[in-house]
Amino acid sequence: MMSPLSPELLAILVCPVSTCHGELELRDKRLVCLRCGLRYPVEERWPVLIPEEAEPPSEP
Repeated sequence: MMSPLSPELLAILVCPVSTCHGELELRDKRLVCLRCGLRYPVEERWPVLIPEEAEPPSEP
């Protein structure tokens, strides 16, 4: 199965939260911020990088 996002795009995307800007990693059709833990959906190959629509960090 093809990745929903290109490696080139993943390399430049960061968390849009102004106090964070952490690196994002693709996990199970979500972009997860490695710094703050917010999880952004990817809908039809488009990342939805809107903090208000992100899922909160998952519990460890």
